[in-house]
Amino acid sequence: MSEGKKEELFRKIPKVDTLLKEKEIQELCSAYGHGAVVDGIRQCLEELRRSAIESPELFASKMEGLGAQIIKKVKETDALSVCKVFNATGIILHTNLGRAPLGKRQLEAVLETFGGYSNLEYNLETGKRGKRWEHYAGEISEITGSGGAIAVNNNNAAAVTLILSTLTRGKEVIVSRGELIEIGGRFRIPEVMEQSGAILRETGCTNRTRISDYEKAINENTGALLKVHTSNYKIMGFTEEVSVEELVELGEKYHLPVIVDLGSGVLVNLEKYGLPHEPTVQETLKKGADLVCFSGDKLLGGPQAGIIAGKKTYIKAMENHPLMRAFRLDKCTIAALEATFREYRDEERAVKNIPVLRMITTPVNEVRERAQTVCEALKSAGVKEKVEVQKSRAMLGGGSMPTEEIPSYAVTVMPKSESCEALAARMRSLPVPIIVHIKNDRVILDMRTVSEEELHEFTEELKLLW
Repeated sequence: MSEGKKEELFRKIPKVDTLLKEKEIQELCSAYGHGAVVDGIRQCLEELRRSAIESPELFASKMEGLGAQIIKKVKETDALSVCKVFNATGIILHTNLGRAPLGKRQLEAVLETFGGYSNLEYNLETGKRGKRWEHYAGEISEITGSGGAIAVNNNNAAAVTLILSTLTRGKEVIVSRGELIEIGGRFRIPEVMEQSGAILRETGCTNRTRISDYEKAINENTGALLKVHTSNYKIMGFTEEVSVEELVELGEKYHLPVIVDLGSGVLVNLEKYGLPHEPTVQETLKKGADLVCFSGDKLLGGPQAGIIAGKKTYIKAMENHPLMRAFRLDKCTIAALEATFREYRDEERAVKNIPVLRMITTPVNEVRERAQTVCEALKSAGVKEKVEVQKSRAMLGGGSMPTEEIPSYAVTVMPKSESCEALAARMRSLPVPIIVHIKNDRVILDMRTVSEEELHEFTEELKLLW
């Protein structure tokens, strides 16, 4: 292209001030602010200049859609990094996708509390300062049958840290070698214990630990007995582990508290829904454990938090511990946590209203119907790729029951003109990204993790691809 032609194209590029006078750009300024729009305009004009150097045809194309490009650029720049996605992986508690989604009542509680002022630390009856854990502690105690309860921010690792810092700082905590697990993000139980100031005392072997191993390890500096439920892996074969009841009996003999880290933590009997037995918080406390801790955003189906339930004297000590100031929950999490435990007042209500439990317990025939609905909609829209409904296997995920699978159905797509990886990438770039997995040269969209309420929007998003 001649220099004269380039100069001619450059002269056609509008000025920033000229574009700012256009109605649609003024509306954009009202919504996103003058500075953000000016930045967007300048970026688009720079792209326009580069296109003038490449070819007149590309320049003409970009000039024709300049207004739309500016609007798109401003909106993309303003968009939040954390966004809603559709989980079509079949992994219910997908750590990378935020684990447990909240239900309608849980979200309503958050919005109502976060949208204005609240009685977070204010007692409405006395008119004096209150304690933030009073909003949820009674509810947790009632549901779990514990003497008291407290919750901490972030996760169950924080709960373990608070327990050990309060009860065993500078003392030994005895735990089986087979329970020294690594949790997500390369965090390991021994390292968490070290940060609490407790001294780790291993006992037994990786695959076999007896109650006699615990008793031999007890000395004058022992502070507690710890049992960690290995919820994110299984040891099979020649194995033996100490039961909670055995530990409780030993703890009573030597006047030592027994702490049980359940990891995921579940409040309903999953055997009723076709899954293997997973120890519940209630039954663990009934067996005599002094303290039980577990996650809020896994099988419980609530917000991200670490929850501690157990004897009131120990809970009281943790309430007054200096770390509680750093670990205390914010008003958003408190609202969601209280609403979560309110649902558990009735198990049928919890299974219906808490998304994680609903996904676990949804009959496989209903999942198949969803898959068929999506498949038929795509075929009716003229999709040329091979689209089928196939049996699938969903998983709990989130370090919960790692070997167990749940029967499911998926929509499978075998692309003709692109690779599965390319199609999956295009799904991730949709206005509401769809996250899938690839298997046997097919893109798999498992429908157990796509709710009935999401189905229409999910299908419409997919149609945008073709």
